[in-house]
Amino acid sequence: MSRPMPDATIATAGEGVRDILPAMIACVPIAALFGALAVGKGLSIAEAGLMSILVFAGGAQFAALELWTYPVPVLALALSTLLINARHVLMGASLVPKVGGFSWLQRIAAAWCLTDEAWALAERRALGRQITPSYWFAVAGLLPLVWIAATFLGAWLGSFLGDPRRLGADFAFTALFIGLIAGLWRGRATGITIVASAAASALVYVVLGPPWHVAAGAAAGITAAACVAPSGRAAS
Repeated sequence: MSRPMPDATIATAGEGVRDILPAMIACVPIAALFGALAVGKGLSIAEAGLMSILVFAGGAQFAALELWTYPVPVLALALSTLLINARHVLMGASLVPKVGGFSWLQRIAAAWCLTDEAWALAERRALGRQITPSYWFAVAGLLPLVWIAATFLGAWLGSFLGDPRRLGADFAFTALFIGLIAGLWRGRATGITIVASAAASALVYVVLGPPWHVAAGAAAGITAAACVAPSGRAAS
């Protein structure tokens, strides 16, 4: 396989930056919200920032804060993180046939910085164009930097803002994922999958609470997608 020319590589990376920019902007209030809530739970600014550096998993980090008490329930936190981040197995599997041009080391690095946003943008691009390393690492490599910086900022501002949820900052998380879903919309099958996943997640959240609703939503979505997918083709 021939290597892309430098100009093409730069252009592709620029497209990746352009695609991820809205998500980068949207993640600022989300990460700042996490930082502020973490400080409210008793973590220091350094500890809140270190969690974003070491864990870098927005949903799991927020779930951890919901369970955070003293003494820290380590087993409950570990189980919560496992259930919530198990979706990365499915996201990674769906990308395998689309990153054939990646070296073994590039695949390892790509898996390390996999996020919902990077996955969604890569899947959308794969509908009509090739996913190249320059595109992927532009999309996936910038978001962690913004998340970590905004976490530190939110943790520092937390003592001044009070509860940031009163400002509506927590809706940014929901708005971001609505935008990602809209970008992957492919008709009736997508709608049925979303409804099934949302209904199962909401029901389990009410009955059992977090983090079980994440696994339930994923299982219901996969089942619905398999049922409504055209013969011989998987639904996205």
